[in-house]
Amino acid sequence: MTDNVRVRIAPSPTGPIHIGNVRTALFNWLYARHNKGKFILRFEDTDQARSKSEFEDIIMKELRWLGMQWDEGPDTDGSYGPYRQTEKLEIYQKHAEQLLEEKKAYLCYCSPEEIEKERSDSAKKGEAFRYSGKCRNLNEEEKKDKIGSGIKPSVRFKVPSGKDIVIDDLVRGKVEFSSDMLGDFVIIRPDGMPIYNYAVVIDDYDMKITHVIRAEEHISNTPRQVLLYEALGFEIPRFAHASMVLGPDRTKLSKRHGAAFVGQYREDGYLPEALVNFLALLGWSPEGEEEIMPVDELVQKFTLDRIAKNPGIFDIQKLNWMNGHYIRKSSDERILDLALPHLKKAGYLDEEFYTDNREWLMQVIAVVKDNLEYVGQIKEHAKLFFQEKVEMEDKKAEDVLKEETVPLVLRTLHKKIEGASDSIRQDEVKGLLKEVNKELKLGGKKVFMPIRVALTGQTHGPELYQVIPLLGKEKVQQRLLEALK
Repeated sequence: MTDNVRVRIAPSPTGPIHIGNVRTALFNWLYARHNKGKFILRFEDTDQARSKSEFEDIIMKELRWLGMQWDEGPDTDGSYGPYRQTEKLEIYQKHAEQLLEEKKAYLCYCSPEEIEKERSDSAKKGEAFRYSGKCRNLNEEEKKDKIGSGIKPSVRFKVPSGKDIVIDDLVRGKVEFSSDMLGDFVIIRPDGMPIYNYAVVIDDYDMKITHVIRAEEHISNTPRQVLLYEALGFEIPRFAHASMVLGPDRTKLSKRHGAAFVGQYREDGYLPEALVNFLALLGWSPEGEEEIMPVDELVQKFTLDRIAKNPGIFDIQKLNWMNGHYIRKSSDERILDLALPHLKKAGYLDEEFYTDNREWLMQVIAVVKDNLEYVGQIKEHAKLFFQEKVEMEDKKAEDVLKEETVPLVLRTLHKKIEGASDSIRQDEVKGLLKEVNKELKLGGKKVFMPIRVALTGQTHGPELYQVIPLLGKEKVQQRLLEALK
């Protein structure tokens, strides 16, 4: 176990939280819990045009829903705040002034147009863009001219030349960069806002972050950050760059692979423990073959050395399989509560119906939940119990009712049902169906399939002895007569 572990997740509140960001948050949370450490939430909100407080609320809501409660953050007491970058502007400015005084940074008066021209020239040559450094050694006269022109300068970090930057990554091993490939980079914009690579270093230092666990797309940022740590005299945390999350076609995860944002899975009726289990196995694997792992077990087994270098593949079919497992393990009451918004939206019931028929609804859930991959599918699976008229699901179902022996089967069952008790029970239905099959001697399929289609419009589904008591005697008789027409 590692002592005094402090890790963080630092989303930008510019939209709902993405699946990839949640996976990163989960790795941090699991690592903190495994090591009895601290998990910190902070917001990188310096993109003022796009950052909104409602997105902060959404991000916190989704993390809580998944059970990833933070130990320190914007809404909790902590000794290392503020936990929003916009509340730390003076701190960033103070460190920038220190770097300027120590000649480790300089004021850059280049306009966006000048920078864009340099970028364009590099592209034409087929070279990666690096700032030319033309403001690095301005003399006093040149500085006066720039100041007199009214140009607001940015602050650029002076990258030392010929320096090898070596990162001992906890996932990828030794990764090396040359400072000559970087070019001097902006740390404070002309409007006073800090650039990501600068602010994140100060934030992580101020919050005493020991391990930076993030996606591999940030590897290219790491050498700049290491140089800033060194220039500011800060202790450098350990880095662990987890693999990306890709779709099955190995492209960047997007809507075509399933919902990209966590909130959509919550609304569709995925269970948080299933999503946590699934996301934990995206780029991390425990010893052994086991895939169903409750969160306590994930915490116990999670170590950084089991994070894969290869991308985690987001397979919606695997998530559905896993979520279906957790649905089957859940109580009928829990699934009913999750199903209610979907049943209401489908127009199947209102609050009064729910209040008067809760026990019946629980029985419906008990019958259909084994077939659910996510709770939102309840609309289709429970439809047969709410619809007034049976709708045939396809031509195959329609053709079943055209067979020659169907009228005999349906009339026989109708007569048997007529003599049954009003609150017909499952064991009673089993007996009636056995009698019909025995009397007609047509074979099970020619008896039970037309009955199923007549009552449900489907060729597959719950057992008839489960369906008939839930439909009730009167509705069963009506549907049999309708099919006979």
